[in-house]
Amino acid sequence: MNKPKPLLVGITGGIGAGKSTSAKIFNILGIPVYSADDRAKWLMANDKNLIAAISKSFGESSYNADGSLNKAFLANEVFSDQEKTKTINGLVHPVVKNDFENWASKQSSPYVLKEAALLFESGSYKDLDKIINVSAPIKVRILRVLTRDPQRSEEQINAIIDRQLPDEQKNKLSDFTIKNVDNKMLIPQVLKIHQSLIEK
Repeated sequence: MNKPKPLLVGITGGIGAGKSTSAKIFNILGIPVYSADDRAKWLMANDKNLIAAISKSFGESSYNADGSLNKAFLANEVFSDQEKTKTINGLVHPVVKNDFENWASKQSSPYVLKEAALLFESGSYKDLDKIINVSAPIKVRILRVLTRDPQRSEEQINAIIDRQLPDEQKNKLSDFTIKNVDNKMLIPQVLKIHQSLIEK
C-alpha cells in the first residue's frame, strides 16, 4: 500500500516578520521543515550541474579557489541588477524545487513545511497546497533585523523590504496568516493552524 503523500505547506514572510521562529514552533510539534534559503545556498555550493550553470552565466569568479561560493562577488554582481537576479533565480529555483519534492516524498508526517522568503516572488507557491504568511508591522520588522543583524544598515533593510511583496498582498494570497506582533502570542496561532492542517 502506498503511504499517503504529505500536504505541501509553504511558510513565508518579509524580512524580520518571524517566519523562522514560527517554523521552529511547527518543528517542535513534529512537522518536518525544509529551509529553502539554506538549501539553496547548500545546492549552489554542492550541486555540480548548478555550479557549472552559475559559473557559465556569471564567470569563474562566482566561486572561490576552494570551491566555496563567492558570496561577496555574487552580491555585488547579481543582486543589485534585476536582470541578473532573474537569471540566477532561474537557475537556482528549479533545482531547489526538485530537491524539496524529493525530500517531501520521504517524509511520513501529515504535512511538511517549506520555509522560503520569496515564495510568491519566485512563483514557487504554485507548487504548494497551502500557504502561511507571517506578518508584522514594518517598523517592528526593521527594529528586529537591526537587533539581529548589526552589520545591516536601515537603508539595506528597506531595500530588501522594497523587493519583497507587501504584507497586504501576501495575506490575500495566503490560506493562513500569523500576526507576529508582541501582543499576539505566536504559539496559539501556530497550534490553531497545525490543528486545521492535520484535519485536512
